[in-house]
Parts: sequence; C-alpha cells; structure tokens
Amino acid sequence: MPNRMKFKSPEEMQEKIDAYFEDCKGHPLTTVDGRIVFDKYENPVFVDVKPLTITGLALALGFTTRQALLNYQKRGAYQEIIERAKLRIENYAEMRLYDRDGWNGAKFNLQNNFQKWDAERTGQDDKKTPAINIICDIPRTVPAAEAQDAIELDPLAVSEAIKELDRKGGGEHEQS
Repeated sequence: MPNRMKFKSPEEMQEKIDAYFEDCKGHPLTTVDGRIVFDKYENPVFVDVKPLTITGLALALGFTTRQALLNYQKRGAYQEIIERAKLRIENYAEMRLYDRDGWNGAKFNLQNNFQKWDAERTGQDDKKTPAINIICDIPRTVPAAEAQDAIELDPLAVSEAIKELDRKGGGEHEQS
C-alpha cells in the first residue's frame, strides 16, 4: 500500500471539508420566477439537504473507505482539521437527538461511532447488579372452602374497640 499524500497541504483539505459541509446544507427551494419558498413559520425551505456523516466526509475527500480518513488523521498537520470536522458531524448528530424524527438514529450513530457516547452500554457491562426476585405468595382471594369460616370485621367497630381498651388502661395499642 503506497503511502501517498492525498492532499498537498492542510489548507487544501480544509477547502474540501468546507465544500462538503456547504453541499450538505442543500439550497433554498425557489419558485419558477426565482422567489424563495418559506414554510408556515417563515423559514426558507431547503432541498437536497444531506445528513453530516463521517462516511460522507470520507467520500467527499476522495478516500475509498471511512477508515482511510481516520488513518489520515494520524498525520500531524491534518489531525486538528479532521478532528474539527468530526466534531461538527458529532454536533450534528447530537442536535438530532432533539429532533422528533431523527433522535433514534442519532443516538445509535453517537453510541457506535463516537467515543464516550457508548457509556450507557459499557456502564451496564461493567457493573452487573444482582437480580432481585420478588416473591408474592399472599393469596389475593380467599379460597371458597375458607370463605364460609371467614369473619368479616367492621373497621369502625374495630376502631371503637381499640378506643375502649385505651380508656380502660390498655394504652399501649395504637390505632392505624
């Protein structure tokens, strides 16, 4: 594999990166007579808008793989330029977290393609908490055979009986 420089200078790479981001913005929709179309909130409507992606950036820069772009980042003069471009892409994905239509894909992208965003998954792997089993063996209903022998208590009568006991000197009872 030849170790050829794809760019003559960091400035040349920056120009292509800027062109990629500009191209992703799309362009305003216009009428036949050239007027810009606005939505109901008076914002211009853009068409041909593309999401910002690492792969899209790699293609725009002429790399054949996403990994080739990431490897190029190891070249001193290009490191900061590529890191800044990746940060813009990460920022785009992070902003999509607040978008009703794009949040799920943005979350997936951030967790799988950017460091520190996968803390949710790795945190679960690192700290395995023991499972808690709740056993509820209290019957919810009285079986029919026992229902005939059951005594139904009147809460008001019980409360009055406790008060009577308290008056007679058995003051250690509490009413609930």
